[in-house]
Amino acid sequence: MEFEASGRSWPQLPAEHNVVVLGASPKPARYSNQAMRMLMSHGYRVVPVHPMFEEIEGVAVTNRLVDIHLDVHTLAMYVGPERSQMMIEDIVALNPRRVIFNPGTESPELEDRLQSNGAECIQGCTLVMLRTNQF
Repeated sequence: MEFEASGRSWPQLPAEHNVVVLGASPKPARYSNQAMRMLMSHGYRVVPVHPMFEEIEGVAVTNRLVDIHLDVHTLAMYVGPERSQMMIEDIVALNPRRVIFNPGTESPELEDRLQSNGAECIQGCTLVMLRTNQF
């Protein structure tokens, strides 16, 4: 069985390997890019999401959350609350099991909606969690 996101398909991996990076960047100095690279080096299937890029770190970018058709374990947030406010319905519809609100992305409204939908919400840093085996 294969899974699909934005027309791409991958061999089946356990759902806990599916990580969406919302606000992915091709700039190596950006934390979202560093997180992508570290996640991939740890064996996670990473789905970068950004409306303007086609590829980041050799991975095809998904431009819209609604185009992801995977069982998403973790959503790593790298967009501030002013941007995520416009995407609340799409984020909730993605139905991630866990959402990591990286520093500067905290949104009480989004967190409340996600928790009401059964998602675990963590205010933390994806990079630190990976480095300390807490991911």
